[in-house]
Amino acid sequence: MSGRVLVTGGAGFIGSHIAEAYLAGGWEVVVLDDLSRGQQKNVPRGARFVRADIRSPEARQTIATGRFDVINHHAAQIDVRVSVDRPAFDSEINVVGLVNLLEGAGEGGVRRFIFASSGGVVYGDPEVIPTPETAPKLPVSPYGVSKLSGEYYLRALAALRGFEGIAMRYANVFGPRQDPKSEAGVVSIFVSRLLAGEPLVVFGDGKQTRDYVFVKDVARANVLASTVPAPQGTALDAPAFNIATSRQRSVLELAQAVGEVMGQKNPRMEFAPPRAGELFRSALDVSKAKRVLGWTPEYAFDDGLRELVDWFKAEAT
Repeated sequence: MSGRVLVTGGAGFIGSHIAEAYLAGGWEVVVLDDLSRGQQKNVPRGARFVRADIRSPEARQTIATGRFDVINHHAAQIDVRVSVDRPAFDSEINVVGLVNLLEGAGEGGVRRFIFASSGGVVYGDPEVIPTPETAPKLPVSPYGVSKLSGEYYLRALAALRGFEGIAMRYANVFGPRQDPKSEAGVVSIFVSRLLAGEPLVVFGDGKQTRDYVFVKDVARANVLASTVPAPQGTALDAPAFNIATSRQRSVLELAQAVGEVMGQKNPRMEFAPPRAGELFRSALDVSKAKRVLGWTPEYAFDDGLRELVDWFKAEAT
């Protein structure tokens, strides 16, 4: 099955890969992005580009009049540090901007709205690892709160306006086009620092863990989430999917893995104080995505790392 889809944030890291995956599946793709973080060169050939802020009347009108089957919403404020320092700014984009698009979806007769949430933050520091979708929601940063709020708005307005809502709760996504200047992209930060001959900066003791999933696996999950029958149920978690690998990897292990792929077996590291609002450990249970979406992560971590390193090297030439 295919149709007409709007990808917000489609000039950015994850969104551009999702737009490519839709195109490969025969979808008609429109990308909406304000280019505050994304780059127009990331918009795949074959997709139509609309430059607009998700908080704007133009964005809402684009959805309301665009005859879209699916809205795939990836435009966001993604930095935990920014959310801690500027919580009102974070909520303006991640909550008010989302609601603006949801209203457009209701006006435009959209069939399904897919929302990029975050399994890395909505659960807080969970008791159960890997964490299932039904775990308690205890976000420890304003970013996590805005993503969880987004899921509640999605659920309410989907029911009120007559479309289906699906939330994709990502682990730590990595891959080509990830911005090394963003605090959200530690894998890209490490790769770029080693390429520049600089030491890796580790916050805290480096034992905190994350679940790293490759961006092309994430893109494939989004296309599947656009086509399967929508999960039924009134609970918040019914239409939510963890997209991850279920494997914990510490920051120290990550540093070693990046170093080995780049031919530096013992990369130099500098330690800095831990940062407020960060989780100690995180890995997500993906059994529901396997069962309902028919999705499983396919990329080995080191293979994904090599693609990222090759991309960085190509960008530097």
